[in-house]
Amino acid sequence: MATAPPTQISRTQKSASDRLLMALKMRGPQSSAVLGIALGITGEAARQQLLRLEEQGLVCSRSEVRGVGRPVAIWQQTEFAEKRFPDAHAQLTVDLIATIRGELGQPAVDTIIGARERDTRTAYLNAMVHCVTLEARIAKLAEIRTSEGYMAEWSNAENGSYVLAENHCPICAAAAICQDFCRAELSIFCDVLGSDVTVEREEHIVMGARRCAYRITPRIDTVS
Repeated sequence: MATAPPTQISRTQKSASDRLLMALKMRGPQSSAVLGIALGITGEAARQQLLRLEEQGLVCSRSEVRGVGRPVAIWQQTEFAEKRFPDAHAQLTVDLIATIRGELGQPAVDTIIGARERDTRTAYLNAMVHCVTLEARIAKLAEIRTSEGYMAEWSNAENGSYVLAENHCPICAAAAICQDFCRAELSIFCDVLGSDVTVEREEHIVMGARRCAYRITPRIDTVS
């Protein structure tokens, strides 16, 4: 199966600025020329929009040498731009976790996370009941996670492995104070994708990365 095609940025979103920020969120640092293609506008028009976003503190650029010629400006979001994306009522979640931990102790938090992990695993497995192949399971997982706000996508990688990338974390604030949420998610991925694969987190938003990325590798049985 070929790598999943790049997402085409919708023209129906509110503004070119919003679409540019979405493109950077989904694809990471890009040149204005590449962003222009994604939005269906010229590279110069994208650059002008980026300059306006830079004035607002939403994007910044760095120079990158690419072969012969002048360096290319590569644009990326700033931390301030993250506020433009949903946070799943971050502060309320953080406060609830702190209250439960303070009033009932860490075991109560563990019980809640365990129950959430169990219910999520069951829901994902039910959604994948007709997914026979590994690629079908990965595609379904990306679809589910996107519906939950994680802006997920998947692609083929080298050596027969795959990469599942989540470009946004709607529970980032909660995960930052209680990383058992992240542990539970990784455990769920391992279970729903099957015992015939290994799943490793290679990038982690909580640790400062732009996205969370997971490498999914089929197991190779060895006969001694």
